[in-house]
Amino acid sequence: MEKMIGQETLREIDERIPDALRVAFGIHHRVLPPPGPGQHDEIASFAAALLAPRVVDDDSSEPSAAAPPQGGPLRLDFSSCYLPDHDEDAHFGHAETGVLGVADGVGGYRGRGVDAGAFAHGLMHSAFMEVVSAPPGAPVCPLTLLERAHEATAASRAAAASTAAVLSLYGRTLRWAYVGDSGFAVFRGGRMVARSTAQQHYFNCPVQLSSGSGSDRVDKAEVGEAPAKEGDVVVVGTDGLFDNVFDDEMERIVRMGTAMGFSTKNMADVIAGFAYEAARCAYRDTPYSVLSRRETGTNFTGGKPDDITVIVAFIVSQN
Repeated sequence: MEKMIGQETLREIDERIPDALRVAFGIHHRVLPPPGPGQHDEIASFAAALLAPRVVDDDSSEPSAAAPPQGGPLRLDFSSCYLPDHDEDAHFGHAETGVLGVADGVGGYRGRGVDAGAFAHGLMHSAFMEVVSAPPGAPVCPLTLLERAHEATAASRAAAASTAAVLSLYGRTLRWAYVGDSGFAVFRGGRMVARSTAQQHYFNCPVQLSSGSGSDRVDKAEVGEAPAKEGDVVVVGTDGLFDNVFDDEMERIVRMGTAMGFSTKNMADVIAGFAYEAARCAYRDTPYSVLSRRETGTNFTGGKPDDITVIVAFIVSQN
């Protein structure tokens, strides 16, 4: 982050990035005052240069399960950002086994006087303990891990319910399993090439895991795998991210971060920070407001304040 660009370091430019995002994506509030009449708007120029919509090209290819992985083994270099609202999200990452997980406690339990985050926290703790006790070098199956974590958490009689997403990288293959609206996106060459699709019973009621007899089963999980490539960027998050940030917005932020040499921590912070601001805007659309109008006939515009968990992982060479 100290590489020079003109007369400024990336660290100094980074201090302007939140305003650049606001300008590019129509969030009216700016931390720095707008320029006066006839003055050049450096922030708008910066946003236009680094957050321009992607030009379609053939330089990036979608991951295909049919394409055999080629080359040496890969690993995940990752960081996370958690911006709590009710503190009902949980997450973990384990570098040695290349496993990431997020969970989101179902907020509806909050109104019943129940700790809505209990099952999410138990689920991620159980998954982490499974991972650290696995034989060194053994591949981790996300679905099996989710099943075992659910069994352990349900046996503990943890309260409430949770959505969850687990991803693992082994060799050159990225695998996933998710339940509900916690999910992930994969970016290659500045383009989103893979994306989870939220599982919902109906609007704002995700498929969910719990200790109760009426719980959705882990076998409802969406599972899949695809060859990974060095340079891929993986973003894992709870619905606090995906409800408030459109795919093209996330794609442009990832391209910006890649162009500026962001660390995983930088990129996770910026994505989560933008989701936080978008969640609190009443005058611009979000995925949540668009779906609300389509599914329930409301005239709602704006975001959905929520816990926001973002994990950003760079797929890099094992060597």
